[in-house]
Amino acid sequence: MSKRAIITIVSKQKDLEDDAIEVVTPGEFYIEDNYYYAVYDETELSGMEGTKTKIRISENDFLLTRTGTTTGDMRFIKGNKDKTIYSTPYGVIEISINTKDLIVNMNDNGGEVIINYDMIIAGQSPQKTELKINIKA
Repeated sequence: MSKRAIITIVSKQKDLEDDAIEVVTPGEFYIEDNYYYAVYDETELSGMEGTKTKIRISENDFLLTRTGTTTGDMRFIKGNKDKTIYSTPYGVIEISINTKDLIVNMNDNGGEVIINYDMIIAGQSPQKTELKINIKA
């Protein structure tokens, strides 16, 4: 059964002090097949208005799937490298993700996920990024 939730997402480039982006949005939270799920609509602030984001969380695996004006999947598994293609209104972008750390603290009422990873967009220099997701059902 789905519960209403407040979802807070904070993304920060570790090399830049003032480069944190924080989004607080209403969404849905539920548990299915031993996974926690959060679903929300992106806003104009995120730059992806018209996109629905679905997050699937387990102890060792975090999958972020976007559909709509922006489409793509980002998978985070500690110690894993992954490549994905993002389709945006501005074109297609190849993104490489090297997950350094994945900390999951979830229960039936929500919880928190912290991910530290290097992101490489189209062969540029790696961006050390920290992503924090807080879900309150």
